[in-house]
Amino acid sequence: MPKSHPLIVLILEEVGFSRVAKLRRLKVDHALVKTLVKRWRLETHTFHFPTGECTITLEDVALQLGLRVDGLPVIGPTLYD
Repeated sequence: MPKSHPLIVLILEEVGFSRVAKLRRLKVDHALVKTLVKRWRLETHTFHFPTGECTITLEDVALQLGLRVDGLPVIGPTLYD
C-alpha cells in the first residue's frame, strides 16, 4: 500500500485513531481468514467453534486496534480531499 498522506496521519492522531494508520503493515493470515469464513453463520451473525458461539463486538475491535471509545463521535463533513 502507498504511504499515508501526512495530513491524514495528523488528523488520525488528533482524534485518537493513529493506530488505524498502522493497519497497512498488518500481515493477513489467509488460512485464519478462510477458517473464520467457514465458521461464520449469517443467520445468527456469530462464529461457530467447537467450544461454542462467538461474535465480535465493536468493543472487541476498539480494544484490538487501541481506538478510543469515549468522548464525542467523529462524524460529519470533512474539509479534506
